[in-house]
Amino acid sequence: MRFTRRHPLLIAVLLCALAVLAARPADGDGPHAPGHGSVSGVSAEVARLYEEAATATERYEDGRREAERQRARAHRLEERLDRERRETAGLREDLGRIASSQYRDGGGLPLTAHMLLADDPDELMRGQRAVQQAKVSLDKAIDRSERAEARLARDEARAAAAWRRLEKRNAELADLKQGIEAKLEAARWKLQGQADASVAAGACRGAVRLDQPETRFTSRWVAPVETYELSASYGSGGARWANRHTGQDFAVPIGTPVRAVGAGEVVKVSCSGAFGIEIVVRHAGGYHTQYAHLAAVAVDQGDRVTPGQWIGQSGTSGNSTGPHLHFEVRVTPEMGSAVDPVPWLARHGVSL
Repeated sequence: MRFTRRHPLLIAVLLCALAVLAARPADGDGPHAPGHGSVSGVSAEVARLYEEAATATERYEDGRREAERQRARAHRLEERLDRERRETAGLREDLGRIASSQYRDGGGLPLTAHMLLADDPDELMRGQRAVQQAKVSLDKAIDRSERAEARLARDEARAAAAWRRLEKRNAELADLKQGIEAKLEAARWKLQGQADASVAAGACRGAVRLDQPETRFTSRWVAPVETYELSASYGSGGARWANRHTGQDFAVPIGTPVRAVGAGEVVKVSCSGAFGIEIVVRHAGGYHTQYAHLAAVAVDQGDRVTPGQWIGQSGTSGNSTGPHLHFEVRVTPEMGSAVDPVPWLARHGVSL
């Protein structure tokens, strides 16, 4: 009976809790930063495919360089073989000239007849011995040359076979690399589609805890992306912005890991507005860095970050004409307080 009286109270408590949960704001700009939603497998897949593509490219480049070395070795062996053939041909010509000279001088008579007819038999014998020794030396030289030629021919055949095997392997690696890159491209745009949906809804999907690289930075500051091309710079004008450009753009593909440039605290994660998906980090000294037009975030508001830590993935969300990272340095967390990020990073030891 006691349980029966408490049962309606329990139901009322549960209904109140559900109402509170339903009334929580979805916008990531509030005090409760996003990051408590479901983990997106696409973000992790893009990060994994980036690693696989990098590994495949490295293996392909190693194989290509090894094939070039084998091709060069086969070419060098062929050149040596040609020299050996020319030397052997010269030796044979020398032997032929000696034999012809001997025949002309001797008139084809036996050595005994030469000795009987010679004015100085000792001199004749010395000449005959010299010719005989020259012939023996020549025969040995030709034998050595022929053995060397056979050895070089075998080495050349081995080098050529090794080169063909490497070419076949490199073709397979090229196919593997192309396949991974095709999967990566498809995953990139799937990730971007999720980002666009989040921006349209004004609600973040939540942080994706990406596996961090093993690299440990010894410097306190790093560039926001590892490999890039600089595009629109701070202060540049154009139809894309109402005023001057407030940051430095890094042209990178969708899904590129975005790094915290230095240690700090995440003070804002937002998924709406002109910047699309953005992160703002506060650093010591009062400066803030912004990372905008992202496809995904890997941190929550309130997280502490370290130099080089992956905090998100680049994209083209918000008011963006193509995949890139918009990077700002600000005096406050809000827009309108930006300073030129290139000299700011340079003062911190990072040259772009």
